[in-house]
Amino acid sequence: MEHNAEYWVWFLLMGAIIGWLAGLIMKGRGFGIFGNIVVGIVGAALGGWVAGAMGLYTSSSIGAFLVALIGAVLLVALTGFIKRVAGSA
Repeated sequence: MEHNAEYWVWFLLMGAIIGWLAGLIMKGRGFGIFGNIVVGIVGAALGGWVAGAMGLYTSSSIGAFLVALIGAVLLVALTGFIKRVAGSA
C-alpha cells in the first residue's frame, strides 16, 4: 500500500496531538513536538495491541483516536512507573 504526503502529514499530526493529550492527562504538560509524535505513534500501536488482545475492534475514526489515546496514556504511565522504580533502586 502506497501512501501520499498528505497521509504522512496527518499521521504525524495525529501522533503529536495524541502524545500532547496523553502528556496533559498524565503529567500536566507535553513532551515537545518530537516527543509527542513518538508517544502518540508508539501509544497508538500499544493501544491497538491491547484492544486487539481484549477482542475490541473499531472501524470508526473516533474509536481509533480513543484507542490510540488510551494506549499513549498507558505508555506514559508505564514509563513514569519504570522511572520511579529505577530511580529508587
